[in-house]
Amino acid sequence: MASEPQPSDPPETSRSAARRSSEAQARGALHWLPGLHTLRHYDPAWLRHDLVAGLVLTAMLVPVGIAYAVASGVPGIYGLYATIVPLLVYALFGPSRILVLGPDSSLASLILAVVLPLSGGDAMRAVALAGAMAVVSGLICIMAGLARLGFLTELLSKPIRYGYMNGIAVTVLISQLPKLFGFSVEGDGPLHSLWAFGVALADGKTNASALAVGAATLALIFGLKRYPRLPGILIAVVAATVAVGVLGLDASHGVAVLGELPHGLPAFAIPWIGASDVVPVLIGGAAVALVSFADTSVLSRSYAARTGTRVDPNQEMVGLGAANLAAGFFQGFPISSSSSRTPVAEAAGARTQLTGVVGALAVAALLLVAPQLLRHLPTAALAAVVIVSAIGLVEIADLRRIHRIQRWEAWLSIGCAAGVVVLGAIPGIGLAILLALIEFLWDAWRPHSAVLGRARGLKGYHDIARHPEARQIPGLVLFRWDAPLFFANAEWFHMRVLDAVAASPTPVHWVVVAAEPVTSVDVTAADMLVELDEALFAAGIELSFAEMKGPVKDKLKRFGLFTRFGEAFFFPTVGAAVTAYLQAHPVEWLDWEDERP
Repeated sequence: MASEPQPSDPPETSRSAARRSSEAQARGALHWLPGLHTLRHYDPAWLRHDLVAGLVLTAMLVPVGIAYAVASGVPGIYGLYATIVPLLVYALFGPSRILVLGPDSSLASLILAVVLPLSGGDAMRAVALAGAMAVVSGLICIMAGLARLGFLTELLSKPIRYGYMNGIAVTVLISQLPKLFGFSVEGDGPLHSLWAFGVALADGKTNASALAVGAATLALIFGLKRYPRLPGILIAVVAATVAVGVLGLDASHGVAVLGELPHGLPAFAIPWIGASDVVPVLIGGAAVALVSFADTSVLSRSYAARTGTRVDPNQEMVGLGAANLAAGFFQGFPISSSSSRTPVAEAAGARTQLTGVVGALAVAALLLVAPQLLRHLPTAALAAVVIVSAIGLVEIADLRRIHRIQRWEAWLSIGCAAGVVVLGAIPGIGLAILLALIEFLWDAWRPHSAVLGRARGLKGYHDIARHPEARQIPGLVLFRWDAPLFFANAEWFHMRVLDAVAASPTPVHWVVVAAEPVTSVDVTAADMLVELDEALFAAGIELSFAEMKGPVKDKLKRFGLFTRFGEAFFFPTVGAAVTAYLQAHPVEWLDWEDERP
């Protein structure tokens, strides 16, 4: 008799499983597409802020994009191409809700160093070379993000981030002062620019009309801050543009203005280069990837802290890489985060990535239908906008708090800010990372250690330096090490153990290392433990361990030390080690708990 067919799952169960699978796939997609997640949870109250901030940002995107394109060795229109498409792509792939990407001064010299000697004055060849560098940079950033190398941003502590942002603010202020006063200067770095500004000021190069426009724009922006519902920056920029156009200040008083925009939109194009160009483009693209990620990661994390949000650094690398890849294939060149345009977006009230989308679409619209709309926009007004935004970057209040509770970290922050101002933004990042590594190594190089004793009325064993009344068990040294054990502090550990033995009030029979705080042991430290064991054994002293973590034990097993010391000398608790010692060595010892009735 044939068996009856088994009933299939109920339709509800199948639909539930399919729904769960669909939701899991959606969550996976949203992880790599943060912009979609933001869109799904978008608050309609944010729309007004994002629209206004996007329009304000447009006034910055256009002149800056053109200027950095020329500085990078390509025609100015391609700076706008490198603005439009990357902003749209980053809005989809980028995790930061406020970061603005585009052409940046920190990359201009790197791009020019590759493009200028290889292009031979051919503009289209320069565009292809710059586009190929963007593709290389994008691929490197994407691969680094997928490999989860974003942990490198964790090297920067809060005081160092404050220092970097304060240094950036000062650098931006210095760069905008000449434009505010109506002239330009040439300077290699912020300090040289500041000196050149002072010299030009002393020579009487100030354009009084430009300064009046810039100062009025500053005053209007600060005055409208009392009315947070009003788009103060947009109102000030529009007012300055109308004033210059109506009064004809650009023609009659030489006030510098943006001028008419070029025409055209970016199109998909593969940046073909010759075989002889591959190596320099690969090297240049890798350098761009390193610099752009260093800059972007610091800005992203700093703004995340300011807005109380969290940014995945690995996704940040993917977002930056995707934006660069899009720039390379749409007639652009390598881009990075902007330390001048991002604070403009924040000051204008940006809430989400939609600000960048609005800015990109507005730039595209200007190129298509209104290339003359911003021709009277004065550069002094733009300088005023950037100055206001840079002032908003400065962090003083929390640095005062840090100075009160840990003075050396406040000075570390000030040193980092000075490094950014003196050396520039990118070397300043390197200095910040170096200072962070020194800070970490200093804490781990000479960590705290303690000899433990038994204090009346307190459970467990405690630092005798903090509890002078604590008693030590005769012949037993309980030594606690409050750090990983590695090459930089191995000899210090060896020395501190021998010092503890020498300072013992009674002849020592056992040394027990309370190893719970020890999270790792490397080869150098393992060899040191062998030397220490030999030295103690020669003096008739046994070395043992208590409360050692499983992963650390696993390392000692691989190093062969677990067998050397013997499993019996690895105790689960300090109390178990003390009990074993008292059983092996009948010393005169009465614990205070034993005295209780």
